[in-house]
Amino acid sequence: MSSTPYASASIERVLALWRTGREQEARAVCESLAMEEDADALSLLAEIDSSRHRHEQAASSLRRLIRLRPADAAAHRRLGDVLLGGGAFAEALASYREAVSIDPTSARGHNNLGQALMGLHRPAEAQASYERAIELDPRYAIAYNNLGNARNAQGDREPAIECYRRALALHPSLVEAHCNCGNVLLKLNRAEEALQCYEGALALKPTSVEALVGRGDALQRRGRYAEAVDSCESALRLDPRQAGALTNCASALLALRRPEEALRCAERAIAIDPDLAEAHSNLAGALRRLHRNEEALTACDRSLMLNPRSAGALSNRANVLLALSRTEEAVESCERALALEPHLIEAHDNLAGALLLQNRNEEAARAYERLLEIAPDCELALGALARARSLCCDWREECLAQEPSLRERILRGVESGQPVCHPFVFLTLSDSPALQLQCARAYVPHELRSVPSPLWRGERYRHERIRIAYLSADFHYHATGHLAAGLFEAHDRSRFEILAVSFGPDDGTALRRRLERAFDRFVDVRRLPDREIAQWLRSEEVDIAVDLKGYTRDSRTAILASRPAPIQVSYLGYPGTLGLEHIDYVLADRIVLPPEHQVHYSERVVYLPDCYQVNDSKRAISEHTPSRTEMGLPASGFVFCCFNHNYKITPEVFTIWMGLLQRIPQSVLWLLGDNADAVRHLAQEAVARGVDAERLIFAPRIPAAEHLARHRLADLFLDTLPYNAHTTTSDALAAGVPVLTCLGKAFPGRVAASLLHAIGLPDLVTYSLEEYAARALELATDPDQLGELRVRLARHRATYPLFDTERFCRHLEAAYTTMWQRNEAGLTPESFAVAPLAQAPAPVTEP
Repeated sequence: MSSTPYASASIERVLALWRTGREQEARAVCESLAMEEDADALSLLAEIDSSRHRHEQAASSLRRLIRLRPADAAAHRRLGDVLLGGGAFAEALASYREAVSIDPTSARGHNNLGQALMGLHRPAEAQASYERAIELDPRYAIAYNNLGNARNAQGDREPAIECYRRALALHPSLVEAHCNCGNVLLKLNRAEEALQCYEGALALKPTSVEALVGRGDALQRRGRYAEAVDSCESALRLDPRQAGALTNCASALLALRRPEEALRCAERAIAIDPDLAEAHSNLAGALRRLHRNEEALTACDRSLMLNPRSAGALSNRANVLLALSRTEEAVESCERALALEPHLIEAHDNLAGALLLQNRNEEAARAYERLLEIAPDCELALGALARARSLCCDWREECLAQEPSLRERILRGVESGQPVCHPFVFLTLSDSPALQLQCARAYVPHELRSVPSPLWRGERYRHERIRIAYLSADFHYHATGHLAAGLFEAHDRSRFEILAVSFGPDDGTALRRRLERAFDRFVDVRRLPDREIAQWLRSEEVDIAVDLKGYTRDSRTAILASRPAPIQVSYLGYPGTLGLEHIDYVLADRIVLPPEHQVHYSERVVYLPDCYQVNDSKRAISEHTPSRTEMGLPASGFVFCCFNHNYKITPEVFTIWMGLLQRIPQSVLWLLGDNADAVRHLAQEAVARGVDAERLIFAPRIPAAEHLARHRLADLFLDTLPYNAHTTTSDALAAGVPVLTCLGKAFPGRVAASLLHAIGLPDLVTYSLEEYAARALELATDPDQLGELRVRLARHRATYPLFDTERFCRHLEAAYTTMWQRNEAGLTPESFAVAPLAQAPAPVTEP
């Protein structure tokens, strides 16, 4: 209601009517008086219309009033207020200028002039007006708040914060200043201070939507995502059409790996404000998580069209491009993002990941180093740096004996329960089964931290055959496909129905076509979200779901988190524990996972006879053996080889290898030329150990049948530690090349020993690196002993279990049957051993 003094009795009557809620009568009387050019009536009529946001009517009355009182500064200022409220900033500016020309000492007039200038995006001029208002009234808190807005609009963040703090010192209950200060602090990534500002605003006004939205943003930046969602939802209960709240809520839900809900929030925000760039960026993030990558890219591009300078949207776009395997474009997007925002953590992380996928490992390592400079506590970054360095065999830090080394920092982090390293990377850094479990549990992704409601709730299925689903991204030209194609073909179809759930690419190869034919049903689910895949598994009443990926590239462990099957198994892809309660069993053997190691596994252990690793007896080996010259090998001399990935090579093992080359004249070491960075570093490391770099021969990647055939040119395959050759051991043994290994302490370092026992060559297993070096020298200098080994290997290939796919399949089916029987009987999973089929060679145990 009006606080303006009015003199006449008629006006007092109008006020009385208005104060008692009889607005229409009040307005009618007022209009009647205004017809007589009554200045007070015009003023009151403008006030009534203005209170109802009828800006045009209010402005009309004020213009008539100004014609009557052209020197009335207050009337000019009030007209400016009405025009400002209606968004007519240029006209408001003219009114305010007239007001301050009449009354240049009015602090309020100068403040309001600044508001009009801000509306016209002229913050520097607005700053001068606010400063004049403060000069006239040093205790004018609102002017300090507005001055802060003008400084912020010019990018002067710290001066803006100081203005807001001055405003609050004068007027502690000024909610707007609390919120504005929080907004600027967020722009400076000072989330904890911003949170305090929003909490201050909410203590004064619990229903402040702006404060609730800002608080959600600040909580999100502090990693308190669930609380952020709660804050945004509180704002939305007050204002369901608050697009900013929906956008922040979507962002927090994405961080919680709840993409379906994030998608709904982003879509609602866009429906309210189609030009909200951040909402389109969040939409892209949700679509990417739901594996709708083409749609996600479209959303990213829309976001960037609305705001081309959004570093976050560019980084998000890079993430989508990585999912689409468009790595060059991903690198470009990251570089553009970092040019705009050099400290954007996600962009550094995405850039490093894209460089890794391009095999630009040294550049990736530098990118991770920059990331750690900016965010020393960034999850998984230490392990990612270790991975990048190992891929290019950059051991300089280890050799310099820096304290603490990167590896030591990772070990300390894992010991303290921090998610510093991806579990697969950790397998290459530590041979402690206890720490491997701790690393897996610390890593557990966000989408698995809040376990969804189980889809299977104890129902018993009545199938004629046990229904088994194998889940993998590797049903194509990949080690898993090479190893297991024969297994899928060998399953007894009278007892088992075999399904493939494929979320990897179709590379069009002959192996892909063979795998598609090997299953009763081959289902491509790569474009479906995890929950939908889980729901499909439940609807198909799958008895046993077998995850062939674990924590390897392109894994989707969240599918089984929904418990779509009564029995869930980890096998083959990941040589360790997943640390996940929803995985019931892991398939192993007594060499790779001794019974005393069970305590370090979250899964129950099923022991297969012979060897846990399946091998395909149908794998083709080219009949043509290339010449040594064709392969770049010298015409004579002993050939050591190791076709493991370069990241498995450690300085300790490489030193042993170089010692062998020094002691055996004309010998060479034949390695996989995995990437140019690794080739360069390994050559430098050889020279540093007194060996001519030319004695290292690097083999390019070639088709599998030809790769197996070139093994015949090698004399002895040397294994690595703490991560052995797995498929590569099978390759060498299939091609007739003896493999020398050193038994490690954990699963990844014991696989080659298991394979050698299964082919009857336990004498190629050593139990220390010293014994490994001595045995390699012995074999390289005793042609008769090495020749006898090769003869035995050739004979055992056909008579020992390692390459007997049918035998392996029967053992595996026995394991599946026991799991199924226990479940049917209502028994919980327990470890057990599968009895070997008759006529198996006697097992050989380690000393």
